[in-house]
Amino acid sequence: MTEEKSKLGIFEKYLTLWIAVCILIGLLLGRFLPGFSQYLDALKFAKLSIPIGICLFFMMYPTVVGISFSDIKKAARKPKPMLLTIIANWVIAPPLMTLYANLLLNDPMYRAGVILLGMSPCTAMVMWWMLLAEGDMAQGLINTAVNALLMVFLYAPQSAFYLGASGIPVPLDLITFSVVLFIALPVSLGAFSRKLLISRKGKEWFSSIYLQVGRKVSIIALLLTLIVMFSFQGEIILSNPILVAYLALPNLLHYVTMIAVTYSISWVSNWDYATSIDATLIGSSSHFEVAIAVATTLYGINSGAALATVIGPLMEVPLMLSLVKFSLRTRHLFPRNRGLK
Repeated sequence: MTEEKSKLGIFEKYLTLWIAVCILIGLLLGRFLPGFSQYLDALKFAKLSIPIGICLFFMMYPTVVGISFSDIKKAARKPKPMLLTIIANWVIAPPLMTLYANLLLNDPMYRAGVILLGMSPCTAMVMWWMLLAEGDMAQGLINTAVNALLMVFLYAPQSAFYLGASGIPVPLDLITFSVVLFIALPVSLGAFSRKLLISRKGKEWFSSIYLQVGRKVSIIALLLTLIVMFSFQGEIILSNPILVAYLALPNLLHYVTMIAVTYSISWVSNWDYATSIDATLIGSSSHFEVAIAVATTLYGINSGAALATVIGPLMEVPLMLSLVKFSLRTRHLFPRNRGLK
């Protein structure tokens, strides 16, 4: 382990520090250069921020290029982890977030925004956290893709039920674009480039050089994503931290509960660590772009609901990083080198 750490580059070795620095830079940009942040925020295609979309793609491609087709076929034979993520995202998370929102928030607009966040499983950044946590990338890819596709059918009726409103719009363009940009395109390019590069350069060069460079690119993309994301709301966060903390509380409780539930079920089920951390990450993270788009469409860009949907993802980064560190410290509690029983 010591030898492995000594080989880490400056990005990997001090990743927590770089994340903190980039969050601070984003906040300061949003506070003191709001015009620049507003310009970046206005760059959208199919309701997805273009700067964030580009960064997320360059986070995704390096995480999936190392996955072989044989790994995916092997992962497809494990239906139980997928079932856990589906139950976590579509059976447990919605009523749980609704309960916390109703208990802790007085304003109906804030409650609506928080509830919308609870309805949307993550489809992009979660793969990067899996890579960092040393999860099973093939299993994670399958589970993420299935939950992303389920959003098309379940997001509107679930949101309508828990919000007590009809006519909840499904942002099909955003969901479709996200699935294509963050799953279909990087997986296709990854499979093609993997086969091409291994045939021309050899597997050793691909693993020792190409994948290592790709990892650094993904880390840079993550750091740029944080700067852009936090700059969008830097002014609000720094000028009204009490409101931010108020809106963050139900999200925090939701994340902690979902992490405890999915990680415990995985451990009790005697799954291996890599499978368990995949299920935990997918079952506890959120697709903030969809929640923000729906809240803006339903209630307006300046509504409390739109603001509440923004706070969740700003918390998610430090929380997911903490989960990664916690999971790596506790992975010795899981069976090693074994699949599902």
